[in-house]
Amino acid sequence: MAEISRRKQIWGWWFFDWANQPYHTLLVTFVFSPFFAAVAAEHFLSQGTTEAAAKAQAQSLWALCMTLTGLSIGLAAPFIGAMADILGRRRPWITVFSAVAIIGAAGLWFMDPGGANLYWMLFSFGVGFVGAEFALIFVNAQLPTLGDKDEVGAISGSGFAFGYLGGVIALFLMLLLFVEQGTGKTLIGLKPILGLNADTREGTRAVGPFTALWMLVFLVPYYLWSKEPAQPRKSGGVRLAFATVVQSIAQLRHRRSLAAFLGGSMLYRDALNGLYAFGGVYATLVLDWEITQIGIFGIVAAISAALFSWLGGKADRAFGPKPVITLSILVLMLVCATVVGMSRTQIFGVALAEGSTLPDTVFFLCGVLIGGFGGVLQSTSRSLMVRHTRPAQATESFGLYGLSGRATAFLAPMLIGIATTMSGSARLGITPVIGLFVLGLVLLRWVRAEGDQA
Repeated sequence: MAEISRRKQIWGWWFFDWANQPYHTLLVTFVFSPFFAAVAAEHFLSQGTTEAAAKAQAQSLWALCMTLTGLSIGLAAPFIGAMADILGRRRPWITVFSAVAIIGAAGLWFMDPGGANLYWMLFSFGVGFVGAEFALIFVNAQLPTLGDKDEVGAISGSGFAFGYLGGVIALFLMLLLFVEQGTGKTLIGLKPILGLNADTREGTRAVGPFTALWMLVFLVPYYLWSKEPAQPRKSGGVRLAFATVVQSIAQLRHRRSLAAFLGGSMLYRDALNGLYAFGGVYATLVLDWEITQIGIFGIVAAISAALFSWLGGKADRAFGPKPVITLSILVLMLVCATVVGMSRTQIFGVALAEGSTLPDTVFFLCGVLIGGFGGVLQSTSRSLMVRHTRPAQATESFGLYGLSGRATAFLAPMLIGIATTMSGSARLGITPVIGLFVLGLVLLRWVRAEGDQA
């Protein structure tokens, strides 16, 4: 077999981001989640619940799903990563979990627009989302093999930028050809293609099979071009994996920088995931946007994410990841405060004229910043983790990174659910995200910018 060049290996690794990103762009944030929220709110409203309570209940139900998936990912990720290191192979795990993600996404086609199978659809989404996140852990663990510590920041940033570009194109195609507006036509005035029935929302429901097919097709370059170095297989199986993870966690008391980074990133990445998971839901329930309007918002946010992630990779190379992470968190905190302080009728307590479009404009600007600095935050965090990673334990280390990103992944959705239920407001329910960003920023004080591989 011909030797695969390092450049082509990097492109292969980038293609996983391209294949995987629409799962987040289309399902978690901009199409399925607002569609689910709208269907759930109408379902609860039809049962005699008030409009405000129905919207709050719909957001709380989505929060419950994200809480349970976060718990599942957080608890299992480090053990699965340790098992992969022990067995010496990552690719079989990537294959299995990608298949789970594809099956879960395809199942969303069966979403009943009347709300009869809400919980089954949450189950299908949740299983697929867990698969997509588990696969990403093993792909992230390949990053240290692609370059030295001065190169991985730019490689990681460009990977996120390429992935977000894929998300933009996928979202653009969904809006132009599939998703129905209130008129039954797509954004460019067409009936949903392939003879899909707008009355039963088949165009919007097609987001699941579309995401599954996208992932299946664009995983091919990843498998053709990425290379998995041979690793020795160890004996011990599950027992050794458990002991390895316990030992790794115990050793964190001797690695203050890594412990602080994992703790801080656990909180601020949870806050960011909360913004992603509830951004489309907020636009539906608070600003009364249609899915096509949310989709345009998503395209703007994803383009911003692609551009900013690429620029963030350059800034990472010039200044290191830590100051870039700090700036990103500060900007996202400001955005969160703006979102919480705004509704259809007022901004920070200042009443708006009836029919004012100012909230729409402000939220679009917030979307640019969430997409842009959210992408930067993810790519530079992955880069800073490499600076704390020993190559021989890369998958285990990124399993811990996955644990830190998901161990409290239930926290933001749970806190949003509690705040939404207590306040009876989908808008005020976003408030806890600000506190998570603050706590994450505080813990960064003890993180060494150059890492602690030694």
